[in-house]
Parts: sequence; C-alpha cells; structure tokens
Amino acid sequence: MARRGPRGGGPAKRDRILRAAIKIFSQKGFFNSKVSDIAQAAGVADGTIYLYFKNKDDLLISLFEEKMAEVVADVRERVAAGDGALSRLKIFIENHMGLLLREAGLIEVLQVELRQSNKFMKDYVPVKFLEYLDVISEILELGKREGTFRQDLNVTVARRAVFGALDEMALAYVLSRKRKYDPADAASEIYRLFAEGLCTTAQNREGRT
Repeated sequence: MARRGPRGGGPAKRDRILRAAIKIFSQKGFFNSKVSDIAQAAGVADGTIYLYFKNKDDLLISLFEEKMAEVVADVRERVAAGDGALSRLKIFIENHMGLLLREAGLIEVLQVELRQSNKFMKDYVPVKFLEYLDVISEILELGKREGTFRQDLNVTVARRAVFGALDEMALAYVLSRKRKYDPADAASEIYRLFAEGLCTTAQNREGRT
C-alpha cells in the first residue's frame, strides 16, 4: 500500500507522519484533514508525505494496516497467557474495550474515519483485520476441543458476532459526547452474555471463572 521511504528518510520519519495523521484525523476528521495539516504536525514539508504515501487514502490505509498489525501481535501475546478458552475469551474482550482508553486517538480514527474512505470500503482487502478475527476463531475452536463450548457452534458466525458486539460498543463510546458506560464494565457484561451462549449446558451448570 505505502511506498518505501526515500534514502535518508528512514522509518522514524515515516512513523512520525503516521502518528501525526492519527492526531489530525481524530481532531478534524478524514474529509476535513489536509495533507498539509499532517505535514505540519509531523514537522515535514508537504511534498515529503508523497515520498512515503500515494495520497491521503493510502496514508489512512497504511495507518490501519500497521497499527492493526501491532494490535494483533499484542492481543495474541495476551491471550496466550489465558488458561483455557473462557479465560482467553475474557482477555480478548477486555483488551478490545481497553483500547478505547489506551489508544483513544487511534481507535477514533479506526472506528469512524476509516469507514469514510471509499478506497478502504470498496477496494482494500483488510488482511490484518481478518487476522484479528482469526484470534477469536482460535479461541472458539479451542473451546470446542475442550468441550467447554457447544459442539454445534458455528465458529464463522460466532466470531463475527463477538466482534460485532465489541465494535458496536466501541463505536457508541467514541461517538457519544457524554460517556454512558465504563469500557471495563461493558467488557464484563459482553463476556457474560457470550460465555452463557457459547458454553455447553454442563459447563453452564458448573459455573464460569
């Protein structure tokens, strides 16, 4: 997606541009942001942006791709520490909602501004997003192998349902002027709802940790 930086530019300048883009997109919105605004925030000349990125859409997609790669790597490491499918599901949900506080500017860009890019919505194949969904799939498949989750569970549908619930709550949080809920409390409720629906009858009788 993004062009390689010119000689002498190095990854540090490219990263500075991406961080500036997060700031400007979250403050002004994607459509109202200008490349010159991003260049000024990054402390580079306007033309420097085009040495690294084709245009504003390319910059936004590159931002998504690279930051999602970091998110996927981080959540995989966190989930691996869980003891069993239920524990890992809880970690995944808590981590997703926790991003609202840890990465507020980035999440606003990903939740709102990214969806306003025609190039992203129509042409781009979101590889890193699909890897994020794969983490959910792996948790669900583990639960089936353990006998914790129902054997008739449709993993393809369930993973989208889990992400959809988290995505909707995150979007509502970002768009609300007055915060109506705490992300940690929302994570607990979402986990409870899905744990009850995913578990076998026997597992529900035994209780969840």
